[in-house]
Amino acid sequence: MYDHISIGVSDLDRAARFYDAVLSAFGYVRLSANPRHVAYGPEGFKGEAPFAILAGGAEARSPGKGFHLAFAARNREDVDRFYAAAMSNGGVDEGPPGIRENYDPGYYAAFVRDPDGHRLEAVVHESVSR
Repeated sequence: MYDHISIGVSDLDRAARFYDAVLSAFGYVRLSANPRHVAYGPEGFKGEAPFAILAGGAEARSPGKGFHLAFAARNREDVDRFYAAAMSNGGVDEGPPGIRENYDPGYYAAFVRDPDGHRLEAVVHESVSR
């Protein structure tokens, strides 16, 4: 559905350290960087990067309550690595890794806020026999 997403951050260097760590959980790398942005995606990706952070300075704001960005994980280990990296790099806990029965018995996810307040999720959808 989406081609790419960019979010504004108040401190590009701080945000890049955070996203370098958390996105590596999914195998994503920095694809490009300059004083205005840092872009991420799968190694070797060509074209508009799937995810980028943009230097917004003091005017950068998270969208607020109701918005969150969910990254697709390959497995529970990705979700766990995402959460650990976020907690070690200035993230705020919004829900540790675990099954979210209220969504689905196979919904394994973790929720965090980045240093600018963007609510992020890592999720893997597991097959569950019923």
